[in-house]
Amino acid sequence: MGKTLVEMAAGIIQSQCSSTSMTTEEIGLSLQNVFKTLQDIQSVEIQASQEGITDPGVKTKAGLVLSPEKSLQKNKVICLECGQEFKMLSPKHLKSHGLTSREYRVKHGFSLRQPLCAKSLSDKRKKAGKARGLPDNLRKAIALRKKRKTKSTAKKK
Repeated sequence: MGKTLVEMAAGIIQSQCSSTSMTTEEIGLSLQNVFKTLQDIQSVEIQASQEGITDPGVKTKAGLVLSPEKSLQKNKVICLECGQEFKMLSPKHLKSHGLTSREYRVKHGFSLRQPLCAKSLSDKRKKAGKARGLPDNLRKAIALRKKRKTKSTAKKK
């Protein structure tokens, strides 16, 4: 049978006290903080197991568990395979994990159209595209395709 949260917290604080001198008050506060942290971790594990998720996220360099939705941030994107931070997850980086961008998206539950870059970079690219007139060009191309389709269906009849 595994240890209870109180036993684990006490063991952690006992180890800390053996290497650092602490007052009684500091020991009590540390014990409360460690116990609260262990409770939070346990609740995340329980929630993940109830939802059928075996891995609720990825540990980052700081040791935090990160969900896929939170890995795409304003000024950075965090790789869910290794925890490194980038402006964009390049094909070269994903290849180092043996994945393509499509496989990465499927593995971590992203939409196949989801950009694997920081939101600020995505917005910057979107604005640059609009400035170049890409939306107008796309509308023209779609209209042209519709015309071709109607002509080809009219010929078949």
